[in-house]
Amino acid sequence: MYLPITGLVVQPIAHTVQGEGNNVITTDTARIYVIEGQVLFGKALCQVFSMDPTLQIVGDSETVYTAALAKAKPDIILLDVDGGAVELGEALAACREAAPQARVCVLSMRPQAEMMQCCLAAGADGYIIKDVTPAELIRAVKMVAGGDTYVDPRVAGGLLRRRSMSNGRPDINELSVRETEVIRLIAEGLSNKEISARLNLSEKTIKNHVSRIFSKLNIYARTQAAVHAIKMGLV
Repeated sequence: MYLPITGLVVQPIAHTVQGEGNNVITTDTARIYVIEGQVLFGKALCQVFSMDPTLQIVGDSETVYTAALAKAKPDIILLDVDGGAVELGEALAACREAAPQARVCVLSMRPQAEMMQCCLAAGADGYIIKDVTPAELIRAVKMVAGGDTYVDPRVAGGLLRRRSMSNGRPDINELSVRETEVIRLIAEGLSNKEISARLNLSEKTIKNHVSRIFSKLNIYARTQAAVHAIKMGLV
């Protein structure tokens, strides 16, 4: 039995099917399997998730056990990559083979952009830093369950700051110059108020820019904007 944690806001999630390889949860309850090298921390994660009726813990272990994963049939696998017992690519491949229907969220204490890039390139659907709040952890998992990619905006901002100006860039004509500036700052984790101070614009103007960015990119969350900035090379 998991002990209750107070202060969490529970919100329902809706899901649709997109097929294997780009799976999206289809039931009212997302089934979660936690893989965490530190047993106590792993149990604490299960405790957090148990407080949300739209999330169901179907198993937890210290490392990747393919037989247990196959039997549990999870929708979401939360994979700790700090232990180092199994190489990242090997661990993700094992998860995919055992539970091809599942989406994989990497959990790490390392806020390095390079590590995040490696995880996403290896096929992870999300990158969560271990110092997030319980509410943000649940939100991140629900985003991945809904078919989105989640990355911590602090890590995304670090990547954007270090990206070379000489890198090739995709077409970004869908965004204006000012909107590109705003999405960069969103990716760095700045609030609308902080962006308005940085750009010497009113907060209302920044809100309007953010709304247009979301509309043009067909997104609805600031973390999605950060992911877009990374993938599209907005530097």
